[in-house]
Amino acid sequence: MKQASMVVVVMALAAGVWAQQGSTAQTPPPAAGTAGQAATPPAGKRPPQAKTQPEFDAYNVAKGLVANPADMEKSVDDFATKFPNSELTILLERDLMHAYQSANNADKMLEVGRKVLKLDPDDPEALIGVAEVLSERTKDTDLDRDQRVAEANKFAGHALETIDTDVVIPAGTPQERIDAYKGFLRSSAEAILGTLAFNASKYTEAEAHFRKSIDAFPQQPDPVVVLRLAVSLDQQGKYADALKEANHAVDLTQESTAAGTAARHERDRLVQLTGGIPASSTPASPAPKN
Repeated sequence: MKQASMVVVVMALAAGVWAQQGSTAQTPPPAAGTAGQAATPPAGKRPPQAKTQPEFDAYNVAKGLVANPADMEKSVDDFATKFPNSELTILLERDLMHAYQSANNADKMLEVGRKVLKLDPDDPEALIGVAEVLSERTKDTDLDRDQRVAEANKFAGHALETIDTDVVIPAGTPQERIDAYKGFLRSSAEAILGTLAFNASKYTEAEAHFRKSIDAFPQQPDPVVVLRLAVSLDQQGKYADALKEANHAVDLTQESTAAGTAARHERDRLVQLTGGIPASSTPASPAPKN
């Protein structure tokens, strides 16, 4: 799955909560307007609001357990029972989804992501989170494989439609941070669509999505996406371009990692293929799928 550390960093953008009685250390300060009234946020959904101080306090307690997803899940369930109409529940469920992602618990991440989508079917983070698990953890032997693949394609595609309209942006957020956050989400969605095409051996389609993924968030390219782009190009016989991307994947990875080992194998294979022989006349065995 995409780098959990990067997810934690950029997701902090949407973590703002406005409360009627909340501490100013926990709520974004109004940029303008009457004292005590929240300023209009940038384009996007209004940040959720707590209706009472006890609700806001309980939210902070649950949120503080993010380092222990199992304890946090119980606290979130208790919060949802005590405050059944709270706007803050979706924030807690989304944080819990990312907590399970950081813990590399894909099954729980999928389960909680689906809960978020029941609360808001347009939530781009949950759409991407669920689609990512489905794309990476679906096997050819799964009885519901086709359903899972179709669902992943649908969710990742819908995320691209909702990033500009359904991201919660607290007032006062710098534009460069908003752009980076949305770029990361677009990069993630395109990477998922590329992976689904790659797994279906649709290498031209996969190439297009992987390039869009890299272009959407160039400041931190995902090495797995770069490697899959290299293999997609390799499978199309575009060996010179494939070698360029394989070298890039090598530069982005450590040799001792799974991605690093695969990148070096792909690079070495392409070096042999292109070593003094025109790529167009070089017979090639199928490239390994990573």
